[in-house]
Formats: sequence, structure tokens, C-alpha cells
Amino acid sequence: MVKHLYLSGVTESYAEVIACTALDNGQFEIKLENMPFHPQGGGQPSDTGYIAESEVVHVGVENGTIIHLCKSAVALGRVYAKVDIQARRLHSRLHSAGHLIGHIVESYGWQPIKAQHWPNNSKVQFLVTQNSEPVDSMYLETRLQAFIDADLAAKITLNENGFREIQFGELNAYPCGGTHVLSLSEIGNVKIIKMEMKKDKLTVHYALATSISG
Repeated sequence: MVKHLYLSGVTESYAEVIACTALDNGQFEIKLENMPFHPQGGGQPSDTGYIAESEVVHVGVENGTIIHLCKSAVALGRVYAKVDIQARRLHSRLHSAGHLIGHIVESYGWQPIKAQHWPNNSKVQFLVTQNSEPVDSMYLETRLQAFIDADLAAKITLNENGFREIQFGELNAYPCGGTHVLSLSEIGNVKIIKMEMKKDKLTVHYALATSISG
């Protein structure tokens, strides 16, 4: 049975290689039964890392199946798979920061519609509503830091429809299939780069101001 181990925060595990297909460009598409690698989607980049000795350069979804794009072939059978932990942590911090921005700006009457949590290009977009109030970037940073300093714990649940949700403390839960920090202090400081208003949409661009190792 296929297991999406990344949904539980797993970053390395034994896995069963069930298919390895050579591509014309010299790379290989690999399918696993147990998957610690988060595929690109939901505004989050894919994990990278290694399956056995083969470097994983991208993970995507094709027709509902997770495909690992690797630099070399891997024999079928049991192997050890390991995610690049530093990249995973960076993506998780950016994703959780994006959720916080969503919560704060939404509290001012804006409707969050989409987000992108990529290094060097992270942003959350909102749609104006009749209840929207002005949002100041410096005040937004202050509110963000207050939540981060409170170190609210992440909680992952399934809603009544079976969809995965993530929430921090008592903040509202958001449907999400991405990876996140265990608690908000892991995010570090967040900088609001700019806020753009075009027609009826507000886009908040942000970045991490600190790097946390370990």
C-alpha cells in the first residue's frame, strides 16, 4: 500500500522502488511505495534528496501518481531514501509563515485566494471584500512576530470530509497538504518585502529574515 510519509513529517525511511523508467534526457522516473518526499504542489516546492545513491532533483504528481525525477537508475526493491533536511525545513518555515500571513490579513476582511511559498519568491494573494480594511506592512510584521514569539504548536487533523487540515494554537484550521514547522518559533523572523494592490487583489510578498540551523 502506498504511504505518503511526508505528511507525518518523515524525512528519511526505507522505501520500495516499484518502477524505474529511463527518460530521453538521461534522467530517470522512479516510483516508490513508501514516500518521504513531498511533491511540488499547494504552493510549495518539491523535496530533493537521495533514493539510494541516486540524487532526486524533482518530485511531481502525474495522473495521481508521485514521480521522483532522479539523476541515475535505481534497482527495484528495498532502498533507503533521504530528504534534503535543510531544504525541507526552509520550505516548511516559508509555508507556515504564509499561513500566518493568511490568518492575519483575513482578520481584516480580506479573502485569501492563493499562495506561493518558494524561496526568494514567497507571496500570499487576497481578494478584496466589502469588509476589507487597510493593512499596514509594519503592523503586519509586528503581528506576525507576536504569533511566532508565542510559539503556538502545529496541529494536523482530518476534517469531516477527510481532508487534511493544519492549524496553530487556536487559529482557524486551513486545508493543506504541505509540510510545516512543529511550532511557530521555528519560523524565525519574517520580513514583509512589499504589498501590491492591483484592481481587487492584494499581494503580500514576504521572506524569512533569519536562518535557523539544526
